[in-house]
Amino acid sequence: MKLAEDSTRTVHSLGLEDLSMAVRYRRYLYELLEPYLGDSVLEVGAGLGDFAAQLAGRRRLVVTDSDPFCVWSLRERLGDRPEVEVRALDLQGEATIGAPVESVVAINVLEHLEDDEHALAAMRSVVVPGGRVLLLVPGYPALYGEFDLAVGHLRRYTPAALRHAVEAAGLHVEVLRPVNLLGGLAWWAAVRVGGRSRPTPALVKLYDRVVVPLARVLERRFEPPFGQSVLCVASAPSG
Repeated sequence: MKLAEDSTRTVHSLGLEDLSMAVRYRRYLYELLEPYLGDSVLEVGAGLGDFAAQLAGRRRLVVTDSDPFCVWSLRERLGDRPEVEVRALDLQGEATIGAPVESVVAINVLEHLEDDEHALAAMRSVVVPGGRVLLLVPGYPALYGEFDLAVGHLRRYTPAALRHAVEAAGLHVEVLRPVNLLGGLAWWAAVRVGGRSRPTPALVKLYDRVVVPLARVLERRFEPPFGQSVLCVASAPSG
């Protein structure tokens, strides 16, 4: 069937089948973002719903993607939860979700979009006054390699570059820092130095079992100067 063929192509092009194995990594992301989430949350680019599945106990959870198969998968996986709304949403167009939410989450989304400032302004438009936009993006152009190109990454961000885009969209930066230092070093070794076009399932499992737990312990004690990703928490104007 065409849907099955498209789904296979989508999943492999985005690497989502690898991410589904990274249970500790998803938990690590949740711990980074959870302190800033409100009672109503929109996740953009939710993919197959691996992160959104962790967001239990909210009054309202809107999960979206621009890919039809991902939207279908989100409905199959999360659509029976009464607080969940599943929608198709393209950040390069007009963002409409009904009532505004307290926070928007975008994990590894912004780097795929040609006009990142427009996308950030769209996220700002759907949060309540003073609401937050939570971003996690691939960090540092020096780590850009064949895998980034293969999955459609247009860029990797430095903290300064992300700050520029966020502030240009009318958002105020509250938190901005590199995260996952060990992951960045592992990425450099496996993908950039090792020449791999993408992480293998074996590497993903090793990364999830060894690198992520160490990174979590280390980053509770100090803020790394460099990392695989850049975290940003920004707020919309309160007036």
